[in-house]
Amino acid sequence: MPKQKQLSSLYCNFLSILTHFAIVFSKSTIEPCSNSDSCNAMVGYTLYTDLKVSEVATLFQVDPIALLTANAIDISYPDVENHILPSHLFLKIPITCSCVDGISKSVATRYKTRPSDTLAMIADSVYSGLVSADQIRDANSISDPSVLDVGQTLVVPLPCTCFNGTDNSLPAIYLSYVVRPVDTLTGIAARYATTITDLMNVNAMGSPSIKAGDILSVPLPACASNFPRYSSDFGLIVPNGSYAITASHCVQCSCGPGNLNLYCTPASLAVSCSSMQCRNSNIMLGNVTMQPSNAGCNVTSCTYGGFSNGTILTTLSISLQPRCPGEHQFPPLVAPPSSPIRDALFAPSPSPSQSGGVGPKTPKSSVIPSTGSLSGLPPANGPSGSTSSAPPLVNPLSSFPSAMILCLFIKFVMSLAL
Repeated sequence: MPKQKQLSSLYCNFLSILTHFAIVFSKSTIEPCSNSDSCNAMVGYTLYTDLKVSEVATLFQVDPIALLTANAIDISYPDVENHILPSHLFLKIPITCSCVDGISKSVATRYKTRPSDTLAMIADSVYSGLVSADQIRDANSISDPSVLDVGQTLVVPLPCTCFNGTDNSLPAIYLSYVVRPVDTLTGIAARYATTITDLMNVNAMGSPSIKAGDILSVPLPACASNFPRYSSDFGLIVPNGSYAITASHCVQCSCGPGNLNLYCTPASLAVSCSSMQCRNSNIMLGNVTMQPSNAGCNVTSCTYGGFSNGTILTTLSISLQPRCPGEHQFPPLVAPPSSPIRDALFAPSPSPSQSGGVGPKTPKSSVIPSTGSLSGLPPANGPSGSTSSAPPLVNPLSSFPSAMILCLFIKFVMSLAL
């Protein structure tokens, strides 16, 4: 065999190996980490069938209230945890991203198998493509994936990234997003208030081309807390346009739309809670008083400082500002949805502008428009449940088309030389 043809064949064999690697590990967002690294993260999930709020929460072992507030869904509705969410609804699911074997992933999710289950169905349907059948098989050391015991509890490793909770040095929380057939990188960037350049940098993409089934890490602008390390909610970060419940359901913190400053008030579900009044004052958590003067505006506020040993920590702040701030604006709440809607309604709010705030002003719910329901598979019956410094994650599929084209080109050139 001529030397040129040998080189051509070796190169193309090498590309075939890379291609195989890309196909096997396509459903992953990869961020190297150390064992002490963890963060709050999110996954984008599309319901495969009608499910109660509590059933979706069970699938991911998350707090149902945390699930609702992450999507700015009003939790004051009666019996909201039993509200039926429609098939094909898109939700952002809050998860904890840990470091497992040097890679960022979430391994807190458990699934109990049913008689008709296969690994492929669990991966592609129940968990909407967030994980592959091979990844479930490897995480559970399953030797024969064709044989699953009914009632077997499986670990479902979910993709996640931390990147120090920042994006371009600004607070951010990362959403693992499964690309749909209709998606473009431009559309995803617009939906989540980011740029194509940023998405390509975060995902180490060589080109803006994406395919259905790819998983992208999408940075969401967020409000970061500065609670002390001994606080149980240390490191709390809330994506722009949403809420978070903390302090044993006693405190509700929101982010935006006016700015990226975390704003916390007593939660609507608060029942048995420690004092939320700032010491040496009659001001309650989240309240602001203003007194205009010739020098400006004297502003006194009571802010949340974390939750420790069953105690809600508060801080009394007094400042002189050039002018009195306006009324605080909360992210708009939506009613618990009863029909599928575009996920744009659950995307982060537009980029914040500078504005002051006082409050609290009770957020009002808006009714979601109906678009008709869709049928799906029967609900899953899962069990009841609950910052790294790293280079950009790798998207192995991004180089696949160009590699094959280059291989064919080399073969063509070598054939002309022979």
